[in-house]
Amino acid sequence: MSPKSTGNELADASVGRGRPSGRRGGGQSARVTVNLTARSAKALEEAVAATGDTQTDVINRALQVYAYLEAAMSQGDRVYVENAERQERERLRFF
Repeated sequence: MSPKSTGNELADASVGRGRPSGRRGGGQSARVTVNLTARSAKALEEAVAATGDTQTDVINRALQVYAYLEAAMSQGDRVYVENAERQERERLRFF
């Protein structure tokens, strides 16, 4: 019997195939190997399916958004997500 998934299992993913993706950013690229948790691997699959982008493009965009949000919050800015239908805001926090 296999143990119940905790979302912490690791899945290997290679990022950067050494060729330009044709997307924004261009320039030099770095080849990186990452170990994704099962939860992160699923999120990556979902983002690829939702956008039609490659895994590399999704990871690049995610890192850029994360860096932007961290920089904003480190300067004391607050980041919110607003439900357009209900017009309710929720403050975004990273732990």
